[in-house]
Amino acid sequence: MRFRNLLLVLVTAAPMIFSQSPAFTSSSVGLQMVLIRPGSMQVGVYQPTCPDPNGRGGGRGAFGPGPNRGGGRAEGRGGASRPPQDPRTAWTAEDYARCAELVKRDSMPGFQVEMKKAYYIGKYEVTQGEWKKVMGSNPSYFHGDKVTDDADKHPVDSVTWADARAFVKKLNALEKTKLYRLPTEFEWEYAGRAGGAGQVPWNDIRAQAWEQGGTSNKAATHLVGTKAPNAWGLYDMLGNVWEWVDDYYNYKIFPDLTPPKSGSLHVLKGGGFLADVKNVIYATHGAGPGSVYDVGFRVVRDVK
Repeated sequence: MRFRNLLLVLVTAAPMIFSQSPAFTSSSVGLQMVLIRPGSMQVGVYQPTCPDPNGRGGGRGAFGPGPNRGGGRAEGRGGASRPPQDPRTAWTAEDYARCAELVKRDSMPGFQVEMKKAYYIGKYEVTQGEWKKVMGSNPSYFHGDKVTDDADKHPVDSVTWADARAFVKKLNALEKTKLYRLPTEFEWEYAGRAGGAGQVPWNDIRAQAWEQGGTSNKAATHLVGTKAPNAWGLYDMLGNVWEWVDDYYNYKIFPDLTPPKSGSLHVLKGGGFLADVKNVIYATHGAGPGSVYDVGFRVVRDVK
């Protein structure tokens, strides 16, 4: 997989909070889906900052350690004192000037994405049980003696992008429709952000995501829906398994407003149970084929 550290990426979305969305359940498989209404979001905003040269606020800046005033105790915000920093990491005037140059060079304003049509998206990642109902087999590694609970309620894993597309094609045939498909990257991210920013507060990650740093994590997938949902009622958008979307990868830190029409890799979103927490944010723009153990998907259904 090819991922970028987007911990410092700040992205905003139009504030749009609504109550429980109308749901849809597929007739043949029982896929539960949530309606996502139109709206907009800002994508690709990158605004790094430099440490405060006056020593307020502490912590680390975008391009290096926090400032050190040298000796004694410095005052943080609100008058709270903080311990003196290591003089070996002290910044010079030249360091601050260089940081300012890098910030000016690397900052990106991003672009607005309009979601003009409503769509349904899976409330959960496609499970092994749902996969078996459609495909008649199970490619997953984490089943049988690899899990201690009901593997049918774990997300299907070890699937390629082509596998996910094959599932969608057969699901459409079973339900005599053409409405099911993989989400675009923007559809996936818009649904995941649920009217919020692409950056995810630490406590929300812990509440919503099975990922590498979780205190109750294990080196395996988990039952879907056992962590907290996002604000729009979607589960496991972060963590558990990386999720395929329909778009080709553009070999950049962010998606383009118009995705490539061809390529050798496809985009993965959301992070998996082995993902580092810095990648478990909605803005992460990764690519696969990925590992065989922590990749799955969810589906979208067009509104008639």
